[in-house]
Amino acid sequence: MDSSELAFTLAGSLATREGIKKANPVLLEPVMKLEITTPEEFMGDVIGDINSRRGRIDEMEDLNGGAKLIKAFCPLANLFGYTGDLRGMTQGRAASSMELFAYEEVPPNVAQEIIESRNSK
Repeated sequence: MDSSELAFTLAGSLATREGIKKANPVLLEPVMKLEITTPEEFMGDVIGDINSRRGRIDEMEDLNGGAKLIKAFCPLANLFGYTGDLRGMTQGRAASSMELFAYEEVPPNVAQEIIESRNSK
């Protein structure tokens, strides 16, 4: 009877913060499945670029006409502008497609950068 609405709001806020700390939350990021078709001569550049974007190669296949199909997984955050970069490194001769594959935990060093950038705002 003596409690106010503000007291209940503050108690709920404090309980939520304490519960989140005890739950040990993790950051998740969307991971995309990539399929890249490229001439064999550019295969090394394409694979190196995927690796530099925290991607991982899953499979490589030979296609007709000397082309290669690269199947990989890469975080969406590192794929913005990828189509233009791919065209640039392959002289416009490669093509790619992507679709959502899963959500995975962000690596600790990247998660720390995200948390620090959010706390500084």
